[in-house]
Amino acid sequence: MKRYIEKVNTLTESFPYIREFNGKTIVIKYGGHAMEDEALKKSFARDMVLLKYVGINPVIVHGGGPQIGSLLKRIGKESEFIAGMRVTDDETMGIVEMVLVGQVNKEIVHNINMVGGKAVGLSGKDGGLLTAERIYHDDNGTRVDIGQVGTVAHVNPTIITTLDKEKFIPVIAPIGFDETGITYNINADIAAGKIAGALKAEKLILLTDIEGVKIEGKLATSLKNGDIEGLIRKNEITGGMIPKVHCCQDALRAGVNKTHIIDGRVQHAVLLEIFTDAGIGTEIVS
Repeated sequence: MKRYIEKVNTLTESFPYIREFNGKTIVIKYGGHAMEDEALKKSFARDMVLLKYVGINPVIVHGGGPQIGSLLKRIGKESEFIAGMRVTDDETMGIVEMVLVGQVNKEIVHNINMVGGKAVGLSGKDGGLLTAERIYHDDNGTRVDIGQVGTVAHVNPTIITTLDKEKFIPVIAPIGFDETGITYNINADIAAGKIAGALKAEKLILLTDIEGVKIEGKLATSLKNGDIEGLIRKNEITGGMIPKVHCCQDALRAGVNKTHIIDGRVQHAVLLEIFTDAGIGTEIVS
C-alpha cells in the first residue's frame, strides 16, 4: 500500500504544474544520448504523448550529428569540422538532409505514433518554417566559408500552431533555406531557441549529455540571464556550454518564460523538469 500511496503523492505533486502549463507550448531540443539509447528513445516518445494528453503542446526540434557522421563515413567521405561546425559542401548537404529528414525525423515520429501519439515530421522547408542565412567562421578577422551552414533569419510558426490546434506533435529537422532556395544545415540548439522565441513558448528545454551548467564544479540549479556573461568572462562557463547558454539568452529575450539545460541521459528527464518541485538540470531565467 505504501508504494501506491507514493505514486498518488507523485501525481498530486504534478497537479499544480499540469494546471499551470495547460494550453502552453514547450519547445524541446532532442539530441545526444537520449536519441541513441533504445530505452531512452521509447521513454521520450511516451513522455511526449503524456504531455499532449494533459493539455501541453510539445514541439520537438532534433539533431542528428552522429548519424550524419556515420553515413558519411560509410560512403567514404571525410567529416571536417571548423570551430565545432561541420564543413558542408553540396554533397554533404544532401547527406545531412537525407539523414535528418528521411531517417532521424521519421524514426522519432514513428516512435511517438507507436505509443498512441499523433506526430508529424517537418523540416524548416515545410510551410516556410525556417528561413536561413549563411554563416562564416571568423579566423582572426578572416572570414572562412564553411559551406551550407546557416543560422535562422526568420521563423514562420504558422504550420506549428496549426498542428498544435489539431492535436499533432510537430517534430522538426533543423534544415532551412534562403531567399535564393539554397538549403542550409542549422544547429539544432539555435533552431530550437529561435522557434521557441517565435512561439513565445512557456519553456525551452535543451537535452544534453551532462547534468547542466556547473559553477565551481557544482551543478547550478538556477541562473539569471544577467549573470551569464560575467560567468563566461570568469571561465566558469566554457567550451560547448557557451553556445547553449547563449541560445537560452536569445530565447528569453524573444519572450520565452524559462529555459532549461537538462541531462537527457536521465529517464523521463523532461517530465522531471516540468512536473516536480525540484526539477533537474539548470534553469536560466530573465
